[in-house]
Amino acid sequence: MLDWQDIQIFLEVARSERLTDAARRLGLDHSTLSRRTRRFEQALNTQLFERSTHGYHLTEAGQQLLAHAEEMARHAFEAGESLTDKNHQISGQIRLGVTEGFGTWVIAPLLSAFCSRHPGITLDLLALPRVVNLSRHEADLAITVERPVSPGLVISRLCDYRLRLYASEGYLARHGTPQRIAELGKHRLVGYVDDLIFSEQLSYLEPLLDPAVVGQPGPHFAMRSTSVTTQHAACLHGAGLAVLPCFMASESATLVNVLADEVAIDRQFWITARQEQRRLARVRLLWDFLREALETNRAFLMGETRKLTLPGGDG
Repeated sequence: MLDWQDIQIFLEVARSERLTDAARRLGLDHSTLSRRTRRFEQALNTQLFERSTHGYHLTEAGQQLLAHAEEMARHAFEAGESLTDKNHQISGQIRLGVTEGFGTWVIAPLLSAFCSRHPGITLDLLALPRVVNLSRHEADLAITVERPVSPGLVISRLCDYRLRLYASEGYLARHGTPQRIAELGKHRLVGYVDDLIFSEQLSYLEPLLDPAVVGQPGPHFAMRSTSVTTQHAACLHGAGLAVLPCFMASESATLVNVLADEVAIDRQFWITARQEQRRLARVRLLWDFLREALETNRAFLMGETRKLTLPGGDG
């Protein structure tokens, strides 16, 4: 017979891939969790994890057990929700993962209205410069710049948004305003660290910097960062030109849209949840709220208006 506590421990280690992270989430100390994991393997007479300095990674046997353990966890979760009737109550906790810039500049202001309407719900907003992993149960919902491909997810296109090229008034006064893309080779730029970009959808500058167009030696990157919020701050204070979402740049009075007729980059956001989470009333409520609020702000996201419209008329 398998011990349910052992299954829960196995699942958390498999999802976290690091013993310290799993121990923290389970409320156990590192050494206890290590002993429990090895004892479970001994009881099964099977090695479930390959251990290395990079973490815990499932063996083939571990992968086989994972599928069954995930199914057991799903049934246990649904049973608990059914018995307590929580999935019919507009209360509880929701963890929403979203990209850093969108989460900070758009989602957080919108969610203030959601929190006011539903005081029984606690929202955890994970605004991160990376993709939140739903398979590891890092969040209940995720908003991403790429369409997820993992099985077992409910996926919907949430909204479109536009990016443009910006510079501060101070930078343009010192260095002049480029009149065509070919002149970017004479300017300083702010952008992402190439080898640390977490999505190809963020490689905005590459098509603009074709050596055949801008010439050699090409533009100089004054600053690069993994954070779009940092890029915005650098651009705002005159470090160089930056491709930024209109929803970030539009509220900065001293940022100027450069090469407006040549640089307009459209991207999408996707909203995703695991199937069992999507069935919960509180998760469906947030899902629908976000879709409605962002549809209302379509013009703002596309850079056609300069002010975010908040639900209830605030803003």
